[in-house]
Amino acid sequence: MGIECSAIVARPRADVFDWFARPGAFIRLAPPWQPATLLAEADSLATGRAILGLPGGLRWVAQHDPEQYRPPERFVDAIASDGPASLPISRLLPWRHVHEFAEVDHAHTRVIDRVQTPIPKSVLRPMFDYRYRQLTNDLAAHLRAAESGWRPTTIAMTGASGLVGTALSAFLSTGGHRVVRLVRHPAQHRDERQWDPAAPAADLLTDIDAVIHLAGASIAGRFTTAHRRAVTDSRIGPTRRLAELAAASGIDTFVSASAIGFYGYDRGDETLTEQSERGDGFLADLVDQWENACEPAAVGGVRVVRVRTGIVQSPRGGTLRLLRPLFTAGLGGRIGDGRQWQSWIGIDDLVDVYHRALWDSTLRGPVNAVAPQPVRNSEYSNVLARVLHRRALLPVPGFGPAVLLGRQGARELAEASQRVIPARLADAGHPFRTADVEKTLRHLLGRTAS
Repeated sequence: MGIECSAIVARPRADVFDWFARPGAFIRLAPPWQPATLLAEADSLATGRAILGLPGGLRWVAQHDPEQYRPPERFVDAIASDGPASLPISRLLPWRHVHEFAEVDHAHTRVIDRVQTPIPKSVLRPMFDYRYRQLTNDLAAHLRAAESGWRPTTIAMTGASGLVGTALSAFLSTGGHRVVRLVRHPAQHRDERQWDPAAPAADLLTDIDAVIHLAGASIAGRFTTAHRRAVTDSRIGPTRRLAELAAASGIDTFVSASAIGFYGYDRGDETLTEQSERGDGFLADLVDQWENACEPAAVGGVRVVRVRTGIVQSPRGGTLRLLRPLFTAGLGGRIGDGRQWQSWIGIDDLVDVYHRALWDSTLRGPVNAVAPQPVRNSEYSNVLARVLHRRALLPVPGFGPAVLLGRQGARELAEASQRVIPARLADAGHPFRTADVEKTLRHLLGRTAS
């Protein structure tokens, strides 16, 4: 039993094959709604082996077949056994995947997937639809950068193992760029460098073209004195010291994470752009200090971009990871009266914003990384319920978030109302992959029709 799926992408065959051969391709193509974790990526399409972690401690091992490796036409992988954890899957679930690339013309390639497996096509089709959308949009984003004159670059990144960092580093690697991960532990391979946030080494950024700074303690949690201190200390000092080093090292571009918390926790129906004034609250104060900590790089002649991020949508992390099981069980609903504005962004659109911050030399200062269509909490809840084929019947009472986050945390996180729009990106003509919330959720949860 087998299935066949295909799609045409607007890039030459050699470029498409090269994309698949680079580190990060597996991460970019793995559907985020599936309960699998990449433990090891194949280092070669000819002889490599990828290992996935599955629920219950099981493992899926995909072994590439050297006899079927014919670049840029095809490569093949099949399920294999490598220890007790992979034995049940390899015995019970046959799988052989033929990846083919047919030249349509000099600028278009048909990507063909042929899989021999007992898994029904109806189960696998959403996965391949997701893969084709990811491939098409990633290649288009890289083409825009190349047409602007951006060439292969070496980028140092903090926070590379987090939700955003994992997706972004994979995206950049598949585009032909080198990502050097700045890590706290001793470096284990050539693309890692040990970073001490309290005292970064003078040669940390040697031969680096740009820095993406994502590291920082999670803001989510009860807003106790200790939590507020940890959130602050993990951002202000480390950011300032890294910015100072970027200036001293002659880095071209410094891109730092930031947040729409800058605008305060309740601005009513006011439309907020990068020109809007700072709001009130702990997060507004934090973000203001966080962004000011980048100033040594700007003073030193480095182009600095501060990415003010909204509520990131991904089933692998953030609020959607928490809400998805609740809504799937029919226990989801609006928070309070549901009238608070939510300014959100899909994880892949956020990746594109960071990418643009790297290659678009006209971008400086704050950039709102939010979708162009903010929604009220009640609308978001209804859309998520509809995508999951459930009803949003159980509104969360006002005291609910306060039980988990404390009164201040509930006010500034769960109940925050910020109607933010991406004015700078709109002025730059930046395209969004999924500009409305329903299309975004359907893409991320595998609920899009073929």
